[in-house]
Amino acid sequence: MKQNETGSYWGGIIKALGLVFGDIGTSPIYTLTVIVTLTKPSQDSIYGIISLIVWTLVILVMVEYAWLAMSLGRKGEGGTIVLREILVRMIKPGRTLAFVTFLSYVGICLLIGDGVITPAISILSAVEGIELIPGLEHTSQNVLILIAAIIAVGLFIFQNKGTDKVARAFGPLMVVWFLALTLSGVFSIIDHPAVLKSLNPWYAARFLYDNGLAGFFVLSEVILCATGGEALYADMGHLGRKPIVRAWKYVFAALVINYLGQGAYVITHPTATNALFGMVRNEAFFLYIPFLILTIIATVIASQALISGVFSIIYQGITTRILPLLKVDYTSTHMKSQIYISSINWALMIAVIMIMLVFRKSENLAAAYGLAVTGTMTITGIMMTMIFAHTTKKWKVPIALLVTLADLAFLIANLNKFPHGGYWSIILAAVPFITILVWTKGQRALYRALRPLDFDTFEMAYSQIYAKEKNIPGTALFFVKEWSVIPPYLVHCIIRSNIIYERNVLISIVRTDEPYGLETDLKISLATGLDAIEIRVGYMEILDIEGILKKNSITEKVIFYGIEDIETSNIAWRLFSTIKRQTPNFVQFNKLPAAKLQGVVTRVEM
Repeated sequence: MKQNETGSYWGGIIKALGLVFGDIGTSPIYTLTVIVTLTKPSQDSIYGIISLIVWTLVILVMVEYAWLAMSLGRKGEGGTIVLREILVRMIKPGRTLAFVTFLSYVGICLLIGDGVITPAISILSAVEGIELIPGLEHTSQNVLILIAAIIAVGLFIFQNKGTDKVARAFGPLMVVWFLALTLSGVFSIIDHPAVLKSLNPWYAARFLYDNGLAGFFVLSEVILCATGGEALYADMGHLGRKPIVRAWKYVFAALVINYLGQGAYVITHPTATNALFGMVRNEAFFLYIPFLILTIIATVIASQALISGVFSIIYQGITTRILPLLKVDYTSTHMKSQIYISSINWALMIAVIMIMLVFRKSENLAAAYGLAVTGTMTITGIMMTMIFAHTTKKWKVPIALLVTLADLAFLIANLNKFPHGGYWSIILAAVPFITILVWTKGQRALYRALRPLDFDTFEMAYSQIYAKEKNIPGTALFFVKEWSVIPPYLVHCIIRSNIIYERNVLISIVRTDEPYGLETDLKISLATGLDAIEIRVGYMEILDIEGILKKNSITEKVIFYGIEDIETSNIAWRLFSTIKRQTPNFVQFNKLPAAKLQGVVTRVEM
């Protein structure tokens, strides 16, 4: 391997450790600790639990995401929306397509809900390690929650600076974290090498068989080890497939060694209250405080990756028109994925602190954790199976089906958590889900209620007015959905008010189902003094409309756009109208020059 290839090989792995593996990498902080509080730790039961953890990582992360899901992408992008876009091209419109759309909406919303619970459980569980410092054993839970909340607030305050610069430091810090996990695991295994038997899946099967229904419900806590597994696929667009898959091999080894070490520690110290922190404190007491600081840093990095992921999901939702427009800031000039959405940032912060106050302890939070993750994994499994069934790789269908059945088993086990706080996953996911339903249906209903005019009818009236030669000097831009369909505001502006410029340009922006790509199509002389420009752009592209217009020799004097004043007695449309009023309109979203903008109001009854 050449030197520069070696550099990019390791450089890619280090970046992946910092940007992708924070969530799954911090799961050893709480996974075994939570399971042991619910299950009496005997030697045989610990072998079974560790075996379940190892094989969950193999089936749900390695096979489902690192192998199957990551073989499906669009221009290097991954995630639930990408799976939907692949399926849309394969299946005919109808019930199946409606089902796929519904699944993708649920998947998106569960991931957004996960973006609240993950920072809360990660930061809180790390801060609780303070209780093992001599003299701080009796620190009140209120103080621990306050420290965790301050860390969370700090994390959200710095979001608008962009993660581009901070991301450079994330990778090396996560390298140190995974090395610490590996070494602490190795030293603990030396004390009880028989724990290596847990690598045999027979112990996992035996545990489930011996413990019956109670053993099955333990799966609802075992799934904690795989949280963040979906990030491998969702974050594929940031780094590409190869660095993530390469890094996963090292992450997998570090996690398995650490879980084996924790198992060995719990067997030799059955009264231990915290498996990871207890193990490290037992091995090297003088390194405990540096390890605790490293843990808190690692949980902040894990939370950061998830927050960035939520921003990406929301941005995809905005550009594919399933979510309302929100003010978006671009924090990097060269990384397209680096965005900041102020309203989402502060909403997430409030929700994270609220969840910390509601659940108070990380072990209580574990009761709410799992439903969103297993729901997302099951949806990914179903959609992948459908895709493979429509391709030449039909041999992958039985494997994808088996993985989906495993996801389903974990999801059913997690339903047990519903009355104990699991309903919070549904509450948190319900907010974006209701927003998506109201917004998508409202947009369609509004479009029908506006009763647009066909181009031929408009062109006749336009040409008559233009021929009078009382035209205003300069160029006017009019935003339309497509140039062949004329919205009412344009009819009101040109036909009724006789506001007609020397050059009138209809501009339409079409977001394609590809993540990236930009094409422009300028149509000259649709009528005298009337042109149209269509901009076709990928749903992850950041758009510079003014720059595109200048390249096409369009220097606008004024920009007209439509504003709908909705009148309705329907509760759903009232909610739609409220959302529409509270969010930026199209031109504000695209940051067009305010001095040139003219909004034209149209009264609409829905």
